[in-house]
Amino acid sequence: MARTAPRVHTSQEAISAMKALQLALDAELVIELHLKDGRTLRGTVTERPAVQQFRGPEEEEGTNGQLSLDVPGEGVQLLWLDEIKGFTRLGSH
Repeated sequence: MARTAPRVHTSQEAISAMKALQLALDAELVIELHLKDGRTLRGTVTERPAVQQFRGPEEEEGTNGQLSLDVPGEGVQLLWLDEIKGFTRLGSH
C-alpha cells in the first residue's frame, strides 16, 4: 500500500529542491529551520531525510519527503520537505 502525503509534486524544480535538502541535512546536524508558514524551529536532524513517492489527497502519485527533527522540549517532529523554506546550520552533535 502506498504512503500518503498532504501534497505531492511532479515538477523537476520541486523534486530537485527536495533532493537538495535531502543532501544538505545530515544526521546529527543542529539547525534552525525556517518553514514557509513563518514558523522557526531549532533542533537536531535525527536521520537524513527521505525523498519518496507518495499518493496525494486525490490519489495522485508524486514526490515529497520527510525530515525527522528532534526539537528540545517538544520531542521528534516529522516535517514535510515541501514545507521548508530554508535552514541555518548551528553545529553538530
